[in-house]
Amino acid sequence: MLKMGLLSILRKLKSIPDRELRILLLGLDNAGKTTLLKQLASEDIAHITPTQGFNIKSVQSEGFKLNVWDIGGQRKIRPYWRNYFENTDVLIYVIDSADRKRFEETGVELAELLEEEKLSGVPLLIYANKQDLFNAAPASEIAEGLNLHTIRDRVWQIQACSAMTGEGIKDGMDWVCKSLKKK
Repeated sequence: MLKMGLLSILRKLKSIPDRELRILLLGLDNAGKTTLLKQLASEDIAHITPTQGFNIKSVQSEGFKLNVWDIGGQRKIRPYWRNYFENTDVLIYVIDSADRKRFEETGVELAELLEEEKLSGVPLLIYANKQDLFNAAPASEIAEGLNLHTIRDRVWQIQACSAMTGEGIKDGMDWVCKSLKKK
C-alpha cells in the first residue's frame, strides 16, 4: 500500500499538467522526517542517521514533479530553514508524539514558521509521528497543546502516523493533494 503512496498522489494531481511542487519537510531533530521521506519514496528505512544538511527526493511521473525537501532539525541547523522557504507549496511539520518533554520546543518552532512571510498561506500538514510507541500522545492532544484551532490564515491538518510502520502517511498525503487541488 505504501509503495503506491507517491504514485497515487501523482496520478491524482496529473490533472494539473507540468506542475512542479515543492514540499518542505520540517520538525525537530529525531521527529522522524527522514524515515517518513524514505517511506514516501519506498526506500529502506533500516539505517537512518541524523540529517546534517538536507535530503531531497524528486519523483517524476506523467509530466509531474514532486520535490520533497527534508531539512535537518538540530538546533544549530534550524536558522538555515529559512533558506528553503521560497516557493514552498506545502509545509509538512513532523512531531515526535512520544517525546512530550519537547512539545513546548516544537510548538515554538512551529509558531515561528507560521509567522514567516514567505510561508504565509502555505497549506500545513502536521504528522503526529511515532504513534506506534505506547507513550505517544494522540493527535487530538497535540493539536490542542499547539493551539492549532487558532490557525486562520491557511488550511491545515494534523495526521496521526508512524513513519516506521507507514500507517497514516498515505492519509496525510491524500489531504495534501486535496488542498493543492483547491489552490
